[in-house]
Amino acid sequence: MSKRFVLLLILSTLGCLSVPLKAQEVTKPAQPVQNITPTEPPALTIYNANFAVVREVLPLNIGSGVNSLRFGGMTAHVEPDSVMLRDPLGARQLQIWEQNYRNDPVTQELLLSLYEGQTITFKTGRGGDQEYVKGKVIRAGYVPRMVNYNDPYTQGGATPIIEVDGQLQFNLPGQPMFPSLIGDTVLKPSMNWLVQTDKPGKLDAELSYVTGGLSWEADYNLVAPEKGDTIDLAGWVTIQNHSGTVFDNARIKLMAGDVNKIQPQGNVMAGRVMMEMKAMDAAAPVVTEKSFDEYHLYSLQRPTTLHNQETKQVEFVSATGVKSTRFYLYDGSRIDARYNYYQPEQIRNDPEYGTQSNPKVWVMQEFVNSEANHLGIALPKGRLRFYRRDTDGHLEFTGENTIDHTPKDETIRVYTGNSFDITGERKRTDFHVDSNQRWMDETFQIKVRNHKKEAVNVRVLEHLYRWTNWKLAAQSDPYKKIDSRNIEFRVAIPPDGEKVVTYTVHYSW
Repeated sequence: MSKRFVLLLILSTLGCLSVPLKAQEVTKPAQPVQNITPTEPPALTIYNANFAVVREVLPLNIGSGVNSLRFGGMTAHVEPDSVMLRDPLGARQLQIWEQNYRNDPVTQELLLSLYEGQTITFKTGRGGDQEYVKGKVIRAGYVPRMVNYNDPYTQGGATPIIEVDGQLQFNLPGQPMFPSLIGDTVLKPSMNWLVQTDKPGKLDAELSYVTGGLSWEADYNLVAPEKGDTIDLAGWVTIQNHSGTVFDNARIKLMAGDVNKIQPQGNVMAGRVMMEMKAMDAAAPVVTEKSFDEYHLYSLQRPTTLHNQETKQVEFVSATGVKSTRFYLYDGSRIDARYNYYQPEQIRNDPEYGTQSNPKVWVMQEFVNSEANHLGIALPKGRLRFYRRDTDGHLEFTGENTIDHTPKDETIRVYTGNSFDITGERKRTDFHVDSNQRWMDETFQIKVRNHKKEAVNVRVLEHLYRWTNWKLAAQSDPYKKIDSRNIEFRVAIPPDGEKVVTYTVHYSW
């Protein structure tokens, strides 16, 4: 086979592999620029990690050849490489030859830079004392910059220089009056496409993209009566829009879970981004919840408008008569900071490790997230605020803490503060170690004092930190084994009374 024949065969094969849409048509759009306005309200899925997925329906009229399209409703924090424009019905192919994202909306500073070297009018004074002066823009001093991915668009740069009556001044003589917009300016962030299709005509295209500047979080208010611990719970979602765009009458979903999102700086959160969402369920409560993949999805059942720089709150869970338990926990051992990097061998051999006493008794609150307890909905992570009603009917704040994402039927247990009238004291009363025989005995005495007018129950938590092999050689009260290294004594203390707990632990290795 001759080399000439092989060359002709290769050229013939390449000709058969040409794409159906011709690339040479890209340089000359067949139609003027189409400015696109959505026909339907947007749909948003907001993640509790400062980003969201936005979906829009864009009416397109695609002619033959290359079409130039412009959509001026983009956010200021869009990730351009996440943009997808497609025919949701799959009836035609949309081939995007070029995509350009513009995030330099016209401002006074930007427009001033476009008039550098030209003379414009400046308005000075107020009311009837207004005057107009001519000034030549020597230097505008405008330098656009993006501080980081999550910050709003900002401008900065040098001081402007204006020539007025042959003299230079390092400030604006007044408010600049621009004759017109010049240059390739845009009024708000926009996306421009050069698009070609295999089937010209009208269609409703789907635009979706990932953007920063949108986030949400959950907050819970729990109210207890004057006496008792049966609580009422109200949960709110707080949505924040710092995207630079207004979303009118938007359909909103909130995704709860640890979703993986690689930020431009390289920060990683656990999970993964879900780009495709199912249609919304039929309207019923204000917010509905369902499992979605490895996460939970909360849908606002009524469309709402999110203004830029707005914080919006919506109640998503409400329950009354939730049975709750308040208990006191005394964790008497205190580990000094100098021991933070101790290895197990050092912990076993240092006689002073863990002998410092913590006098504070913790106030703990717990309840079961179950249907039987009037809850049973997956609760996204957020802040819990506890209130108790006083004898005068007023609500008083009694503490707060945060919870992680909590599935249904799990117990929520949080620390809300330290007790004022209950104190603890812990000290070691005996210590023996025989390194040759490989054993150690350690004895502790724990005192818990109750200065209240009513009896209290306290859980005394002890950490058996010396070694993994242990047993109690003696104890004053029954104990509960929490795990392989922790035990708990549950004791009742009378009004103005004291309870003393002692135990001896035997370690061997």
